[in-house]
Amino acid sequence: MADVTPPDIRGAAFGLRQSLDTIGAFLGPLLSVGLMLLWANDFRSVFWVAVVPGVLAVLVLLVGVREPAQREGPQRTNPIRRENIRKLGSAYWWVVALGAVFMLARFSEAFLVLRAEQVGIPVALVPLVMVAMNLVYAACAYPFGKLSDRVSHTRLLAWGLAVLVVSDVLLATAQHWGMVLAGVAVWGIHMGMTQGLLSTMVANTAPPGLRGTAYGVFNLVSGIAMLAASATAGLLWDAYGSSMTFWAGGGFALLCLVGLLSTRRNLSVASS
Repeated sequence: MADVTPPDIRGAAFGLRQSLDTIGAFLGPLLSVGLMLLWANDFRSVFWVAVVPGVLAVLVLLVGVREPAQREGPQRTNPIRRENIRKLGSAYWWVVALGAVFMLARFSEAFLVLRAEQVGIPVALVPLVMVAMNLVYAACAYPFGKLSDRVSHTRLLAWGLAVLVVSDVLLATAQHWGMVLAGVAVWGIHMGMTQGLLSTMVANTAPPGLRGTAYGVFNLVSGIAMLAASATAGLLWDAYGSSMTFWAGGGFALLCLVGLLSTRRNLSVASS
């Protein structure tokens, strides 16, 4: 994506990718549920249907995707070397740290499903909570990605954290399924504001020849942070109840927001 997209519309490109990816994430399960009902739980037939988009994806890669021209320079070597890691630069490592902090403030979406079940949404309808979240996410990822090409990345990330705080408050205080759905929808807005933006910031701050390594390190660190956040959220849920989990998430997101605003000068390079 970064190699074939002009820098001035890179945010829109990553936002569009997030939107299309998320559309597939909720249309696929909805289709599978419908086919299971239609075919009396014949899961083998459902898996055969799932082969079709997989084959189409491979055909698109073979026919429609062209690698960018190879850049002149030395032959590529193992990128996991000390000198290559140093080439990533301080601006990139600020983005990695920022992504990890975001993951610490935003634990797994599985807790949204648990919260929905807790307030009385029928078990058969609980999966629709994730459908609702992904629907909002898909709808707003591209517009916010396009917006990121025109505004400060740091400011947009700050607004994304503020939206996450609102979502946590709604979910912490929810006593009715309507408030849970509102909190889940706001959570989807937060995802649309931030996920494509963080990918854009990685592309903007990593050397072109090391972008693959840069994304690998970014996702590794973010994944570890997500694991730690989800484990902590689970412990809080068991010890103090579901509300405390979301209050803690909102509190940490608020701390992250304060930290982001206080260090915005350090991120000025990443925002360009």
